[in-house]
Amino acid sequence: MILEDLRGLRSAPILSPQEKQQLATYLKQRIAACDWFTIGVMAPTANDALISLRQMEAFWNWLPLQFQDSSPLPQGPVFLKGNQRTGKLMLRFEEGLGEGLLISGQAPSNPAAEDTWGPLPLDFFK
Repeated sequence: MILEDLRGLRSAPILSPQEKQQLATYLKQRIAACDWFTIGVMAPTANDALISLRQMEAFWNWLPLQFQDSSPLPQGPVFLKGNQRTGKLMLRFEEGLGEGLLISGQAPSNPAAEDTWGPLPLDFFK
């Protein structure tokens, strides 16, 4: 399996340990070519989205993103959007989405490296 196999999926597939390892290897190569990232997390709850985000930040040793405001966390399915460049994240109630992580690499210094990868399983970086 390669990252391009995930493109267009509504939800992240269930991956074997070998598939996770293979995808992680490909992702590390792609991440290394980018300057900064935006993150999208489609999750059944706000807590699930935040756990997934924090695991990803720890895996890559990224600074933790912070909420733009102090609104209460929404109940039910959510979409989390984070921007590494601004350091901000927002979380909104969103029904009808799939489930998974999306990472968009931004590379003004190398536009050919820019892409979006995923959806990856919420526990991919656990």
